[in-house]
Amino acid sequence: MCHRTNVPEFTERITRDLMKRTLIILGLALTLIGSAAVNYSQLPGKLKASTSLHTTDLRSGDILFQTMRGGQSEAIALATGSKWTHVGIVFKENDTWIVYEAVGPVKATPLEEWVKHGTNGHFVAKRWKEADQQLDPEATVKLRKAADWFMGLAYDWQFGWSDETIYCSELVWKMYAEALNVELCKPTPMRDHALGSDVVQRTIRERYGSTPPLDELMIGPGALFDCPLLVTVLEK
Repeated sequence: MCHRTNVPEFTERITRDLMKRTLIILGLALTLIGSAAVNYSQLPGKLKASTSLHTTDLRSGDILFQTMRGGQSEAIALATGSKWTHVGIVFKENDTWIVYEAVGPVKATPLEEWVKHGTNGHFVAKRWKEADQQLDPEATVKLRKAADWFMGLAYDWQFGWSDETIYCSELVWKMYAEALNVELCKPTPMRDHALGSDVVQRTIRERYGSTPPLDELMIGPGALFDCPLLVTVLEK
């Protein structure tokens, strides 16, 4: 003899069980989400803000250093003994940080874009030691305007000291020298650099042929980075 199931009662019981399980699962999910939020809020501030540029630490006139990939960067690093192969000056304009740099033509590049061009987005900001006393708003404007004369100039692939073409560290050095009469460090002749490696020798032949201008004055990003007149204010 078969037992006949009461269909309405059976269906109602199954529905109640499903609702109960759904509520339990939903409660567990909300608990996990809340726990994750609490744990994140307890992370150290430095870790939570690791993707921020911390631009509040910057000032107009700061000098930014980065390592760029490929091209002539390896030769520059070997010749100067420094990993820093590119440099520019940052200014705040209309609430936006802009880096003046010589890369291709001399141009103004938004900081966010400039950072992306460096290896792993890493850069260091340095500041003139006398900035608090001497880099007042008027002097800052003069320093910024010093870039105007160079804007659009072609990149100097031969690293000469004339103003007809210009390279990155030369631009920074000359802006400070012409606007504020400050020589951040002393330019040195080509012959004083480390020229012996195969990479550097190959680059010299490509740029100058068999007669490189060994007495031509030069200033590299590494020389600026080591300048005792500058202090590090930010590293990202």
